[in-house]
Amino acid sequence: MKLYTKTGDAGQTGLYGADRVSKAHPRVEAYGTVDELNSVVGLARAHNTRSHAPDAALARDLEYLQNALFDLGADLATRSDSPYSKNIARIDEADVERLETLIDSYQATVPPLTHFIHPAGTPAAASLHVARSVARRAERDVIRLGESEEVNLQAQIYLNRLSDLLFVMARAANARAGLPEEEWHVKKRR
Repeated sequence: MKLYTKTGDAGQTGLYGADRVSKAHPRVEAYGTVDELNSVVGLARAHNTRSHAPDAALARDLEYLQNALFDLGADLATRSDSPYSKNIARIDEADVERLETLIDSYQATVPPLTHFIHPAGTPAAASLHVARSVARRAERDVIRLGESEEVNLQAQIYLNRLSDLLFVMARAANARAGLPEEEWHVKKRR
């Protein structure tokens, strides 16, 4: 099988269920941003290797997130009225609850947050901060999609929780590496 099919050369792509839509369609934007997010999570995993202070729990949780992001992408790529919808494992409340459990677990390992902090630190932490900002964009894309088409509300909630998880994972990666957080120093008014 060839990698290129030429079916998208005219600016159209297929949703799961064979619907053809513009590559600029809000649904494609939403699952495309989730795909980008998955790549950035992969970058964070790459930075969490022997040469970059390995953390087995973080690596395991990032791998879980990458699998879940594929599920989320499939959810977003499949309209609820598609005959193929029954073949998709939709994001649900249990998925959101798993993120909340992970948030609580990581939150317990970092000091209380008293200031805004710079998105910086170890390569893994910096990558997680980028992933957090991409998750926020994906959430906005899903909200925008929901303004014109039916969308799984749990997918939107999932992305909201995911950005929180990625933030606290970045904080934990820095804490475990012994790096202090850099606080935002508010510019004084003149």
